[in-house]
Amino acid sequence: MSYPVLGGGFFLAGRAAAETKRRLREAGLAAELVRRVVVATYEAEMNICIHAVSGRIHLRVENDRVKVVATDRGAGIADIAQALRPGFSTASEKARQLGFGAGMGFANMQRCADSFRITSEVGCGTTVTMEFWPRPQTEETGP
Repeated sequence: MSYPVLGGGFFLAGRAAAETKRRLREAGLAAELVRRVVVATYEAEMNICIHAVSGRIHLRVENDRVKVVATDRGAGIADIAQALRPGFSTASEKARQLGFGAGMGFANMQRCADSFRITSEVGCGTTVTMEFWPRPQTEETGP
């Protein structure tokens, strides 16, 4: 499945994540896994809205594993290590006024994903690849 994301399309933000949630629930995946995928997908979708001209969220479900690839046509990231620092943000003033751009998107994606990778080319765009699989239940994650 693939969902388009419009840069600057804040009024549409969250649609790809909502559709992802619906499809994963229909597939019967565990609630904890669905939650992590949806949080990370939402963060990726918002990064496209905030920083790119356009992009896509690609979702693939294989048995009980999920792969999400977010690609965008944007400015790219010159210093990925800096961009991964929690709190670092290059969001516009408009995005900040709307309550976005706190610099926690990549940190939240990394926290939720079991595998996380970013590739980027300045002037072309960025690709974020995340993989998720079920985690053993604990008291914190519940049944």
